[in-house]
Parts: sequence; C-alpha cells; structure tokens
Amino acid sequence: MKVSDFNYELPEELISQHPYDKRDEARLMVLNRKDETIENKVFKDVIDYLNPGDCLVINNTKVIPARLYGKKDTGANVEFLLLKRIEGDTWESIVRPGSKLKAGAKVIFGEGLLKATVLEVLDNGNRKVEFEYDGIFNEILDQIGLMPLPPYITEATREDNEKYQTVYARHDGSAAAPTAGLHFTEELLEKIKAKGVEIANVTLHVGIGTFRPVKVETVEEHEMHSEHYYIKKEDAEKINKAKKNGNRVIAVGTTSCRVLESVADENGEVKEIEGDTSIFIYPGYKFKCIDSLITNFHLPESTLIMLVSSLAGKDFVMRAYKEAVNERYKFFSFGDAMIIN
Repeated sequence: MKVSDFNYELPEELISQHPYDKRDEARLMVLNRKDETIENKVFKDVIDYLNPGDCLVINNTKVIPARLYGKKDTGANVEFLLLKRIEGDTWESIVRPGSKLKAGAKVIFGEGLLKATVLEVLDNGNRKVEFEYDGIFNEILDQIGLMPLPPYITEATREDNEKYQTVYARHDGSAAAPTAGLHFTEELLEKIKAKGVEIANVTLHVGIGTFRPVKVETVEEHEMHSEHYYIKKEDAEKINKAKKNGNRVIAVGTTSCRVLESVADENGEVKEIEGDTSIFIYPGYKFKCIDSLITNFHLPESTLIMLVSSLAGKDFVMRAYKEAVNERYKFFSFGDAMIIN
C-alpha cells in the first residue's frame, strides 16, 4: 500500500489558525459506514449520534508548556522541546540547533530557574537531558515554558495557547493536545451523561511524533513512535460493560483509539494497565474494541488519516475529505471534526 494513496489537495486557507470561540460550534461531518452517506452538522449535534448505554472514551492527558528557550554557557541561544519523561528529572528532548549540543553541554532557562545538562545524544538525534531546579518542575514550566503548538499553526495568540487544552485535561505529560477533544464543553459533556452515555477516561501522553511526516513510500515500512498510556480499573469496567451489553464504544480521538486497540483482547475487553504503545493502525487492521470514532481532519499522508481509513474505508474517507474541502471545512488541530458511525 502506497503512502501517496492517502494524499489529498488542501488549500492553505483551510488550515485553521485559531480555535472556535465556542468549542462545540465547530462543524461536524458525519460518516455513516453502513450506506456510505455523509451529513454536515454542528459539533454539539454529536449527542444525537450517541445512544444510552454507549461508552464515550476520552483522553484526559494535559499538554505541558514543553517548549523552552535558553542559553548555553557560551551565551548561544538554544531551544528545547520536551518529548517525554524518562525517569525523575531526566527527559528526552528535541534540541535546536542540535549539532551544537553534545553530551556534557549545559543550558540555563528563565535566568537560572531551570538548568539542564545533556547526558547523551540518542540514536534518533534527540537528547537525553537532566534538569536541576528548586521547587516544583511543572510550576517552573508554567512560568517559563510555551505551549508546543503544531508547526502549521503560525498565527496563534496567547489566548489560543490557553485553548489548546481539553476541558477535561487532568494529567500532565503531553507534547500535543488530543485535538478531537477540544470540541467538548462541560455543558455538552453533562448533556451526554444525562442521556445515559457512560464517559470513561484513558490517558495517553501524546508525543510530538504525531506531527512527523511518513518518510517511506510504502505504508507497511513505517515505524511508529512510542507513547505512554494507562487505563484505570473503573474506566476499564465502564468500557467492558458497554461491550458486554451490546452497546458501542466510541473513542474520542485517535489517541483514545490507540490505547483501546493496544490493550483489548480478542473479545474487545480491556483491563487496568500501564505501558507504552507503538501500535500502527492502517487499512486491513481488524478493530477489537472501538465501534465509532470522533476525530479531526488530519494531514495528508499521515498515520492518522491511515487510522481513520482503516475504520471507515480508504475510498470513503478520501471522498469525505474531498467533500470537506469543497464545503470549506477547517482542518487540523483547531479545525472541524467528524464522527464515523
């Protein structure tokens, strides 16, 4: 299967640069797999496509202000992007300019609030870095760090940065937001619960690898990045109850989907577990747990559009994307959404 099969033409002006003022007033494209029909709605209409007894699975990870600007002891400017905590105060980071930061190099951020030592240059070119500070690490990041918005968002304001977080974000650790969840409001979630829909949490800390392009020509040759996840007992029980009763499990975002498909057994049941996943879902994959997916519109030739195509069928998805372009939907992180039923 060729990566180019997942390409499509996207006018630059359809790449959303700012979030909606009201999260749930984004547009919603509804893909009905049974008869391959498409409906155009508003996101708050999503409740009409959820049934009592269904289980809506959200990713409650929280984006950390992971972009740091500092200086080497030589006075040269450097940029760090924290990818994931290895252990304690040791992190894997992307650094720029990378060629200048060898093992042993020291960097100061925020006029000394945070100090870093490069421990090792990793095989992928990233750095293993150890931080020193007084106080609480996340509080220092809040003071001196910036949100790591995707590279295609070039006009964001500070207010936009603050909206690059779901209303249910709880657990620090992501370098990017699980963007399908950005459309939900507290009010909409309460209405969904009142309808009899269970809401279960998973946590997957999204890595910056989610934005990295696929560089091989053949889909099967691509190697996915690894991301850390966990799911708690009470949430696993909600998901399993829906499966047992013949109701649907609806993943909010590709991140929730990847957790569920990573941990589910052959019957689609999940359990309390913590680990790392590098699951790669592309057409031909047989889903074990999820029945439906709420997601945004993804980059051409990305692993995310491949995942969506594996659920709804490549030809149907590519037709839907063409219609989304014709209908002037907004694309990517701050853009519009779809639900695949």
